Amino acid sequence: MMMSGGSYTNIDHQKVSGSVPAVPDPGHVTVKFADSNLQTFPPSATQGKISGGTNPPRDADDTFSRPVNDVVERLKESLFPFRGTFTEKTANNPDLYGPFWICTTLIFVAASIGTFVTYIAHKLKKQEWNYDINLVTWSAGVFYGYVTIVPLALYVVLKYFSAPSGLVQLFCLYGYSLFVFIPALCLSVVPLEIFRWVIAGLAGFMSATFVALNLKAHINSAGERWFLIVVSIFLLQLALSVVLKLYLFTVTV
Repeated sequence: MMMSGGSYTNIDHQKVSGSVPAVPDPGHVTVKFADSNLQTFPPSATQGKISGGTNPPRDADDTFSRPVNDVVERLKESLFPFRGTFTEKTANNPDLYGPFWICTTLIFVAASIGTFVTYIAHKLKKQEWNYDINLVTWSAGVFYGYVTIVPLALYVVLKYFSAPSGLVQLFCLYGYSLFVFIPALCLSVVPLEIFRWVIAGLAGFMSATFVALNLKAHINSAGERWFLIVVSIFLLQLALSVVLKLYLFTVTV
């Protein structure tokens, strides 16, 4: 049955109002969030090797001090040449850090000590003194050249005699063998020529013994020639000490 437009509209509005209830105005609603697990920066808790704040990582000592401790122990080992255990201890992890800084320190010490001694000698004799820049370049050539060329040559020789050794390990051994010359150069300030000869000879003997004994066990596999190789290594290291005595331990005015 048809109804008037107004009545129909009213009924239809009621049906719609009954099916969709009105939503009251909620007014001001406060939203609260539960604590999350999002990580802030810097993180408050240590995860892995990174820690928050200014505190160092828990394993910082193990991570960063181990190479330094290894270098220190190897420096000590080089001062006891008769042990002959350096090659065995560094077989798995030879380093070039120590040899590089040993040579660099030797260059600095040789230049500074040589300059100081010659300066004092000239002043005592009231003579004019001029700085010799060649002392630095000569020292750099000797030390860097020696720890590079000699291990390379020995590497080729050992390979020829079927007693090959790791090249990096040879660099490591020869680099640490020069450490004893650092205190020897410092003692060369004593103005006694005989004392300087003794210091240079003792340092050369310790360095040569250190290299020879650490390579002896390895070179034994070369057969009957091992003795000749070890003696050559020993004499070459002694020759280095003689060269250092003539050019670095000697003061001429």
